[in-house]
Amino acid sequence: MHARLSLLVLALAQLVIALDYNIVYVALPEIGAGLGFSAHDLQWVVSAYVVTTGGFLLLGGRAADLLGRRRTFVAAALTYAGSSLAGGFADNPGALVAVRAVQGIGGSLLFPATLSLINTIYEEGPARNRALAVWGAAGAGGLCFGSLLGGVLVEAFGWPSVFFVNVPVAVGIAWAGRTLFPADGPRTATRRFDVTGALAATGGITLLVLLLVHAPEAGWTSTPALVSAGLSLTLLACFAVVETRSRDPLVPARLFAHRGLAAAMAVTALYSATFSSLPYFLTLYFQTVRGYSAFATGLAFLVPAVVTAIGTQIGVRAVALIGVRRMLIAGMALGAAGAVALGLALTGEGSYPLLLPGIVLLGLGQGAAWTGMWIVAASGVAPEDQGVASGLASTSLQVGGAVGLALLVALAGGAGQGPPEEALLSGIRIAVFAIAAGIGGGVLLTFALRRTAPAG
Repeated sequence: MHARLSLLVLALAQLVIALDYNIVYVALPEIGAGLGFSAHDLQWVVSAYVVTTGGFLLLGGRAADLLGRRRTFVAAALTYAGSSLAGGFADNPGALVAVRAVQGIGGSLLFPATLSLINTIYEEGPARNRALAVWGAAGAGGLCFGSLLGGVLVEAFGWPSVFFVNVPVAVGIAWAGRTLFPADGPRTATRRFDVTGALAATGGITLLVLLLVHAPEAGWTSTPALVSAGLSLTLLACFAVVETRSRDPLVPARLFAHRGLAAAMAVTALYSATFSSLPYFLTLYFQTVRGYSAFATGLAFLVPAVVTAIGTQIGVRAVALIGVRRMLIAGMALGAAGAVALGLALTGEGSYPLLLPGIVLLGLGQGAAWTGMWIVAASGVAPEDQGVASGLASTSLQVGGAVGLALLVALAGGAGQGPPEEALLSGIRIAVFAIAAGIGGGVLLTFALRRTAPAG
């Protein structure tokens, strides 16, 4: 019973992270009108969260290892609660963007702490795989149900409600985590925090994500883009030098030699660049091409949410039967086939049921692959390194998503031809077919796991 309650709390934490990422999308028009955002600056409500989350994940992962997983989990959940409360009371654009940045930092602490708790509470093998499947299902559901919940809350209570809804849940999981999770051991003088490496890595990754998020709009040769690129490369180079000389590096050298983790990071980046970019284009299709309301768009994402959650459960059972590598290959292949089917079904007049074959195949493949890649990332990693290993894998998730979405948006914008409505639909279809090609490439990449992945 104790293990089940712990897993429930960890799943709720993942649900909060996923909901917080998606729930603001449908509230953006009201936020912009209510707080006086300009059309150009409104994107920072989303970007501030993405940039700080991606930049601080590696730091958050090592903090969980050195400061304690339970301490980090509780602190991160309370950070979420406090920043969400402040967000609901924000009365100007600057305050809300600052709140979203703090929420991102909370996410960068909570995500690796949650994942490392799973990887240390549950023994490697079937027990951990089942826990990861439940955790993954909560995340998949949160990403899709966030749109529906956001639409309901905005229509009923206004935009502040999308922030207030996080407060009681975050406080609850902080209390439950403090009560249920194993106590952290005392900090020892033999393990120190690599402050210089942490600052260099956080600054370098934050600037890299910032570059990838905004360069497609501002221009890759614009002054801000060039400055961000130069500073990011400089800081990441400094990080590499510091790590080779530090007694207690932020990322131990032994992890760079862990082939399974390196392969999992590559798969995770590709997964995020493809599967995780799809909701952006589906939202454009539903709302702009088909004219769905915010609430109707949320309803349209119910089927993907349910099917993806089912895929996570199928994935963990498939691992026991055929092994992680074969399961990942099958999941990627299903996803690629689903993206092709979906791209063919995206028309200006087609009904929602015509999209269902592609959505179902995509959801099953996405859920299965999500479970498998986290199993691989944690396998064979020592307990004292689970936090930073989770931080590495989740950083690749964020960076891969930023790169993928930037490239796909640029591709869709440049490839669409004809009148505006036709050009938009054409661009969306091209992006979906590109996603199919990328997922297909993931099948080939997964073969790198041949000698590293556990059998199940």
